[in-house]
Order: sequence, then structure tokens, then C-alpha cells
Amino acid sequence: MPHPHINDIKPIRERTPLPPWLKVRLGGGEAFTQVKGLLARQKLNTVCRSARCPNLGECWSRGTATFMILGDVCTRNCPFCAVVHARPEPPDPDEPRRLAEAARDMGLGWVVVTSVNRDDLPDGGASHFAAVIGELRGMLPESGVEALVPDFRRKPDAVDIILQTPPDVLNHNIETVPRLYRHVRPGADYGGSLNLLEQFAERGLVTKSGLFVGVGETTDELRMVIGDLRAVGTRSLTVGQYLQATHRNLPVERYYHPDEFEELADFAYSIGFDHVASGPLVRSSYRAEEAAKIYYTVGAKLNFASTNSQRHL
Repeated sequence: MPHPHINDIKPIRERTPLPPWLKVRLGGGEAFTQVKGLLARQKLNTVCRSARCPNLGECWSRGTATFMILGDVCTRNCPFCAVVHARPEPPDPDEPRRLAEAARDMGLGWVVVTSVNRDDLPDGGASHFAAVIGELRGMLPESGVEALVPDFRRKPDAVDIILQTPPDVLNHNIETVPRLYRHVRPGADYGGSLNLLEQFAERGLVTKSGLFVGVGETTDELRMVIGDLRAVGTRSLTVGQYLQATHRNLPVERYYHPDEFEELADFAYSIGFDHVASGPLVRSSYRAEEAAKIYYTVGAKLNFASTNSQRHL
């Protein structure tokens, strides 16, 4: 039975009020306006807006954003995600140049690029990622690049394509615990995501992954996933609170207290992660440049100088 369109999903219950530690201020100011205008002029998408990230105001006010390539329409229909599900347009061959120009004009020293799932493309969009990274290398040779990639499921050539023009950090989010995949992340495969991270780690890339909490998982399940990620060579981890973007998305089962995020971070550090960002408002690309203290070249030793924080990365 096909998964229902996100517009057909009915909420299980009304959203409960946010706890005080999840309240955020709206962005504004000159930097916010400049980023908004630049993205509009270059016709670029951001995950900040498409996924309704709670940190949009803060990040744009700091003059940064996470670019989302390959359009703003996803071929999958994960009920946790606010990105539109429909038939996407073909990739825009001019997007890599426009994105690199925007990153240059924003003065970014660390550029984070992600994408929607593009199961319709033979390589899942890997060659477009490579083109974007290539343009960034040419236009901003001193800047670091983090690629937050989809799972490239059933696209066996994707890893090799990405490695032809590798990022400094390869990020792929595991999202949730395996028991909840069918409910939360239909179309994806837990083992497949672990295997993707392992392939990149074995080829010398610094790998990173992220989890969200609050959709029905247990602490023991979270610890198991964190252990699985470390076992396949993942060195950086983000853990944040799931928030219901619209009434059509999955409801929040519970809000974790900041102390619980600290406990998860302590566990991850205890099993060998180099860097962990765990907190209510943490997202996989939030303040990524602050955690990337030393990303010299692919295969170099990772040395995270940042300390654990609720709002870093």
C-alpha cells in the first residue's frame, strides 16, 4: 500500500505548547535582509525555509544559510518533513555557478550544501553535488565544504561520483531508530544509511550524522543507533528535538529536557565520537562552521575544539 501524500496525513492530536527552552526569536536586521535578497536574486533554495527550520531567523541574521540543491520538491514523502512531495523538475545546470557566487558574496568560510531526495535521477543527484562542490572549490578555494547528502538508495555509482570531487565533511542523517523507519522514514533503509556512511569513512572522508528525538523512540534505542554510527566510523554527531512543522506532519510524542540531550552527548563522547552537538534546537547544519575547527584535507585527522553545547552545529 503506497504511503499517503503528506497533505492527506491527519494529525493524531493537537500540538502541545512548546516548552520554554524551545522558544526562538525571529530574525531581522541588515544581514537577514541581505541573505534573503541574495538568495532570491540567485534563485536558490535553502533547507532553512523549505524544511521550516526554527533557526532560520538566527542563521540568516548571522549572514549564513544551508543551500538546498536539485530543487525544492522531494521524490519521497516522509511524514516528519515539511519539504513538498511531488514530481520534481530536471536539475538546473546553472545552479552550481549561482550557488558558488552566492557563497562568495556572503563571505562564507564554511559552506553547507544539502538536497532533496532525487530517486528519479540515475545517480540520485550525485553528479550535481559533485558539480556544486567543484564550483565552490574553484570560486572559494580557502573555504570548507560540507555535503549533507541523501541516502542514494539503489544508486551504486553515487559514492564514486561524490568521491571524484569530495567535500571536507560528508554528512548523512540517520534520522531515527530502526523500529520507527517504516512510520517515520518510509522509503529509506536503516542498514543502507549505515552502509553509505561506512563507505565514505572507509574511503577517508570525515563523516557526520544526525538524529532527531521525540517521535516515540526509547533512550536505549537512541544509544544503540549512536553506537551503530560510531561502529561504521562516524566521527561527528548531532541530536535535536523533532518539531511538528505543520498539522499534517507527525505529532511530537514528547519534548526532551536539555539535561537529556547532555546525557546523550556524554554517552556519544564516551564511545569515541570526536564531536557531539546535542540540544533541543540543534540541527544537522546549525553553526556547522563552529564545530569544524580543523578540517584540513580529506583524510586528515579531525580535531574538534568545540565543547558540547545545546546550540552548536
